[in-house]
Amino acid sequence: MTKLTHLHLAARLGRAAVCAILLAAVALPPAMAGRQAPARTWTADNGNGTFTNPLFYDEFSDPDLIRVGDWFYLTGTTMHAMPGLPVLRSKDLVNWEFLSYAAPKLDFGPAFRLEDGKGIYGQGIWAPSLRFHNGTFYIFTNINRRATQVYSATDPRGPWKHHEMRRGLHDLSVLFDDDGKAYAVWGHQTMQVAQLNDDLTDIVPGTEKTLFDKDQGMGEGAHFYKIDGKYFILSANYAGGFRMPAARADHVYGPYEVNQAISKDEGFGMVRGHRLKENKPPFVIEPPNPASKDGTSLHQGGIVLTPAGEWWGFSMMDYNSVGRLLGLSPVTWSDGWPYFGLPGNLGRTPRTWIKPKTVAAQPIRMPYERNDDFSGAALKPIWQWNHVPVDNKWSLAQRPGFLRLHALPATSFWDARNSLTQRAIGPVSSPTVALDVAGLKEGDSAGLGLLNLPYATLGVEKTAGGLSVALFDQASGQTTRVPLDARRVWLRADCDFLREQARFSYSVDGKHFVAIGGEWTMVFQLTTFQGVRYALFNYNRDGVEGGYADFDSVDIAEPMPRGLTRAIPFGKAIRLTSYKAETGLAVTGGKPAAAVPTTFKVKDMGLGRVALASGASYLAVDKEGGVSLRPGKPGAAHSFQWIETPTGELVLMSIANNRFLRIDPRTGVVIADSPGPLPDGSDGVRFVWSHAEKN
Repeated sequence: MTKLTHLHLAARLGRAAVCAILLAAVALPPAMAGRQAPARTWTADNGNGTFTNPLFYDEFSDPDLIRVGDWFYLTGTTMHAMPGLPVLRSKDLVNWEFLSYAAPKLDFGPAFRLEDGKGIYGQGIWAPSLRFHNGTFYIFTNINRRATQVYSATDPRGPWKHHEMRRGLHDLSVLFDDDGKAYAVWGHQTMQVAQLNDDLTDIVPGTEKTLFDKDQGMGEGAHFYKIDGKYFILSANYAGGFRMPAARADHVYGPYEVNQAISKDEGFGMVRGHRLKENKPPFVIEPPNPASKDGTSLHQGGIVLTPAGEWWGFSMMDYNSVGRLLGLSPVTWSDGWPYFGLPGNLGRTPRTWIKPKTVAAQPIRMPYERNDDFSGAALKPIWQWNHVPVDNKWSLAQRPGFLRLHALPATSFWDARNSLTQRAIGPVSSPTVALDVAGLKEGDSAGLGLLNLPYATLGVEKTAGGLSVALFDQASGQTTRVPLDARRVWLRADCDFLREQARFSYSVDGKHFVAIGGEWTMVFQLTTFQGVRYALFNYNRDGVEGGYADFDSVDIAEPMPRGLTRAIPFGKAIRLTSYKAETGLAVTGGKPAAAVPTTFKVKDMGLGRVALASGASYLAVDKEGGVSLRPGKPGAAHSFQWIETPTGELVLMSIANNRFLRIDPRTGVVIADSPGPLPDGSDGVRFVWSHAEKN
C-alpha cells in the first residue's frame, strides 16, 4: 500500500481503523511476505448473522438466480470476456462457490477474435435467463447480431451443450409453466410474449403477442415468474430514473397490471461517479454528480423464494468504474406486489441486513481466488480472456510456475490479442504483477493494464535502445518512460474505486516501489459495458510476432475486504458528529437535539444492532419516526441497524420503522424518517463516530 493510499484511508476511516487494517495486512507468515493471504478478499458476510451489499465487490451484471432444492444458482453477463456465463451456487444467497462456465468460447468470426481491426467490446454474451426444468438447467442468452443462444446441462458443473435459436429475443426471460409449456418474454419498452417450441429452437407460430407499449413503463431486462397462480414480470427502466417496474396478470397473455416501481433510488448513498461525455477520443471526463439521486441505483434483477419461505430480491447497480455490482434485498409483499425493502420503507434496501434463514449456518465462502502464482495445470476461474484467445500463443507448461504470453502484432493494448483479465475488486485494491522480461523482443510491450475506456497500461517496452518501464494514459495519449536495467520487474496499480483514482508504481526487487506518473481517473462507460479489468498483456507494436513475457505471480491486495470497515464499538462510549459538520447528536434538557455531540454508550442488541444509552435512558423511535429518550430495558424501539455507507460514514436504521435516523439540517430536529442516505449528504443521515475517551 502506498503512502498516498494510507492518507486516503486515514481521511475516510480514521487513524485507528487504518492502523488495524495495516496491522492485519502485515501480520502474515514469512512465506507470505509481499503477498496477500488468499482469504483476504471481499465478503458480504459480516460473521454476525448479517450481510452487507454488494454480494461481490466485483462486477456481476444482469444477474439471474433460481433455486433448485436447497441450492441457489446464479449466472450473469460476461460480454466479450471468455470463458463466459459463470455458474455459481449457494445455500444462503450470501456465500457463493464457483461451479463452471457454461460458454467456454464464443467464436463467430473475426470480431470475436480481435482480427481485421474488429472487436465485440460491449457485445458478446449479455442478459442471460437461467432456468431449471425436468432435470435440466438452461441458460438463454443474447449475442449481438446473432440469434438467441441456449446452453443446457443436467449437472451445473457441466458439460454444457449449446444450440442457437432461429431468432434473437432481446433481454428474454423464460418461464416453464405448470402444464410443461415454455414461454418467453422479451423486448425493450415494447415487450412481447410467445410460446417456445418443444426443442427450444423457435417460437410457436401464431403465439406472439405484444404485452406492453413504450408508454407503459416496463423497460427491459425481464424476469418472468408464476407465483401462486399469477404471472409476474419484473423489469428495469431508466426512463425517469433507474427503477424496477413489475407487472402481474391471471393469464400468461394478460391483460397485465403495471406497478411502476417495486424498487427505486437505492444506491446506498453512493455518488454517481466519473462519466465520459462521449465514448470516444478526445476523451472528456465529466466529474462526479452528487445531485443525481439514482445514478447508482439497484435496477435489474428478480426474486427468489427460499426453503424457509422467505422472499428475496436480487438486482444490479451501476457502481461507477468498478462496474455493475450485485445487491441482495429482503422482499415485502404488499397489496400483492413483491416490493424490495422492509415494511414502512418499501422500495428501499438496507445495505446491511439479516442473512436469509437456513437450516444450518453456512461457512464464509468467496467464489474466486484472485491471487495466482500460475503453478496449477490450468488457469484459475477468476481469469477470462479479452475476446477469443490464440491457444498456442500462451502456456502454463513452457515454463512451469509462470504464465507465458507470446507477443502477437497489435496497434495498441485495445486490440492486443491474448490479454488475460480479471474483474477489478473494490472498494480499494492493488494488483501487483511479477514479470520476467528476458524473453521480450524489439517492439514488444508487456505488463499490467487497467482495461477500460479510456485505459491505462504499465508495462515494459523493448526497443533497439533497450528496456524501459512505460506508463501509457489513453485519456491524454501521453506515455511516461523510465529506463530499466533488470530482467525482473514488479508492476503495481493502487486503485481506489470510491475516489475512482489509480496510481502506478514499479520495483526491481519486489520491496521498494517507485511511483511513475500521476493520478489516473477511472470512469464508468458503456462501450465495454464493463467496469475496470486488471489485465496481463504482451503484444508487438511493429506488426510482427515478437518474443514472450513470463508472468510469475499476480497478487491483489485488499485493505478493505468487509462491508464494515470499522468494528462496531459495543460497550464503548462514542460521539456521533454529523457528516461535514461540527455539531451532531446530543442530549439537551433530557431530549435528543442537534448540538455539540454528547456521549452515548453502545449496547449490543445482536445481529449487528445497537442501542444508544445516555445515562440510564436509551434513544427510542416510535412508528411515526419520533425520537426520544426512554428509561428501562432496551428493545426493538431502541434498536438501530448499524450500517456504513460505501464511503464509510455511519447510518442508523431504526428497527421500529425501518427508517434512518437523521438530524434535519434545516430545523435541527432529530427524527427517524429517512428512506436512506442521499448521495450529496444533504439530508442529515450520515454520521462520523469517534471514541469519546479519545476526544
